[in-house]
Amino acid sequence: MRILIADDEQDMQRILAAYFRKEGYEVFTAGDGEEALAVFYREKIDLAILDWMMPKQSGMDVCREIKSRSDKKVMMLTAKSEEEDELKALSMGADEYVRKPFHPKILVLRAKKLLGDEKGLRYQSLRIDLAGSKIYKDGADLQVTKTEFELMCCFVRHKGHILSRHQLLDLVWGLDYFGDERTVDTHVRRLREKVGEDLIRTHRGIGYSVEADDE
Repeated sequence: MRILIADDEQDMQRILAAYFRKEGYEVFTAGDGEEALAVFYREKIDLAILDWMMPKQSGMDVCREIKSRSDKKVMMLTAKSEEEDELKALSMGADEYVRKPFHPKILVLRAKKLLGDEKGLRYQSLRIDLAGSKIYKDGADLQVTKTEFELMCCFVRHKGHILSRHQLLDLVWGLDYFGDERTVDTHVRRLREKVGEDLIRTHRGIGYSVEADDE
């Protein structure tokens, strides 16, 4: 799934983007309202996370336009604490309203709930239980490891896109991992043995992917 994070605070952008990418989401960022709308019209986003106070166009203006043009979810971020501001945001179409400061993990959970992504994912014969960190195939628990589970979630959320070993290391192992990229190959091989050899495609010299034709 694709998420737009629009905030004129660069640190906030960077932190939130890192948390969402860790969960396997594709993230686009913007530093002002005009840039946020440009991303909205250019990319097929599923959720827009908008800071209320931004240069050029406010988060509320962006929210209003997104909601008038689509059914995409919008989450507003604000330092404002007055109840009437929350009422205004919700009346403009915002689906969620989060006051700063907040913990990024809580924001990610709220975003997942908005997207209906907090319970589980499905891909072909697989059911991925996000809450229990388990993968089932035709009802049978595949007994995957934590890393195998996160790899499969990453592939499914990016289905149709080739992910390089470097991208997978960042998304699954973390930005601070400095080990050998070949560890990705080892874990993919073990994951294939459990989910099925043909489910994960190898693109030689590029990376891995799962197909997007399961819809």
